[in-house]
Amino acid sequence: MSGKTKIMVFKMKELIYTAVFVVLGILLILLLVWMFLGKGKDKDQPAENASKYIAGVYTSSIKLGNQTLDVQVSVDADHINSVGFVNLDEAVSAMYPLMPTALSSLNTQIVQKQTLEGVTYSDDMKYTAQVLLKAIDAALNKAKVQETTTLAAD
Repeated sequence: MSGKTKIMVFKMKELIYTAVFVVLGILLILLLVWMFLGKGKDKDQPAENASKYIAGVYTSSIKLGNQTLDVQVSVDADHINSVGFVNLDEAVSAMYPLMPTALSSLNTQIVQKQTLEGVTYSDDMKYTAQVLLKAIDAALNKAKVQETTTLAAD
């Protein structure tokens, strides 16, 4: 055996620095991979900051005997701003006195909750509130952003 033995001396400080830099390098590479490859997975899911509604004022009609009552919903891109009646006739308000009261209560709750789910109403105006909620839902469906999906041809 004609090999010379080489003795290498490392300082502990250099070993610790090297280990720290290797760990930081691995963490940086993992972070970059997670950042750039993780975005591709979210393409099928809707963006959280996407608009829920097309801003505007939308109406829905309720047929009450011979009269037609229009419910108006005002929305911006992410919020329901108000719910109200359009051209409320005195004859309708006289024949259906719970309509304005019920709509006022529903308006407060809907604007606060930003959804129709969980809206409560008293038993006195149960059917009136249900008719109004149905009309408000129809108006909100007109306002919702329709997501378009394209299917790839096989």
